[in-house]
This record gives sequence, C-alpha cells and structure tokens, in this order.
Amino acid sequence: MRLLKSTIHPALNADHRQALAGRGFHRQAARGIIIKGEAILMLYTERYHDYSIPGGGVDEGEDIRQGLIRELEEETGAHNINIVAEFGRYEEFRPWYKDNFDFVHMESFCFVCTIDETLKETRLEAHEIQNGMRPVWINIHDAIRHNEYTIAHSEKKGMSIERETYLLKQIIQQLL
Repeated sequence: MRLLKSTIHPALNADHRQALAGRGFHRQAARGIIIKGEAILMLYTERYHDYSIPGGGVDEGEDIRQGLIRELEEETGAHNINIVAEFGRYEEFRPWYKDNFDFVHMESFCFVCTIDETLKETRLEAHEIQNGMRPVWINIHDAIRHNEYTIAHSEKKGMSIERETYLLKQIIQQLL
C-alpha cells in the first residue's frame, strides 16, 4: 500500500536511525474511510475532544482486512462492510510508556469502505467507553476545523489527532 506520510513524534529523537535503535515495537492498525457526499463516519472521543477515522489495532495473526471489518463492527456498529479500495498507509514513530518499550512504530492502513445505512449497537472496549468514544456522521470540513481548533487550543489532545487531521485533508483532495 502506498505511503502517504511518515512522522516521528517530537518527543523521540529526530534521527530516524537512533529512534529505531531504542526499545520499540511494531503495531499495525486498519482504518475505514466511509463517506456519503461530504459526510464522513468518524469516532468522536470526549476525553481528547477530537474526531478520528474508525479502526484500530490488528490482532496477531489477523489479516489486515479482517481486522478492519472487526474494528468497524465493534466501534461503529457498521455491518455489511465492503472494502472498496486501498487509500494509503500512514506511518508514525511515537512514544510508548508501558510494557517496557520506549516507542511504537505504528502503521495505519486506510481503506475506502461502504456499509449499510443503519448502524447497529457498538461493542466498545472499556477504555473506549471511559474516554467517551462514539460514532458520528459529520461534515468532513467541520471535523477538520474542530480537530485544528483542538490542536491549537487544547491540552487534552491525544497523539493521533495530527494523523487524523492529515488523513481527513487527504480524503478531501483525493476522494471528494
């Protein structure tokens, strides 16, 4: 899948080779881009006051596309999911503060999908519920404006908001 962007979090050493020499691990995630006109299905997270593209970590031994379908079903209640096309991959190196690792090399594989109109019940994990995560349809331009405001003004912002905002802008350029 084509690389859209590669980033190193400022908290890590800016030299790619030195960052990789530390104690890190690799994580793959799958993310689903679901659009209707200028509306996009997003996850709003109250804790971080941001919008993100639904999806998440792929389990060990799980196919990336199977992981995407599972994540979309769990997080949004989507069903009859059809993966239409590959969109691109976003790679990032960012701090990790648990499990004896210094950083994570995260690869987000993004796919364009279609789903049935009606969403079913979500099956969110405990930390997702605790963070106030919920699926919402929102105008993509409004989601970008909201995330940009959060980036500029909120101390609560999470590490993924820059990735999400970049991807939303790419979706506008390439799909709308």
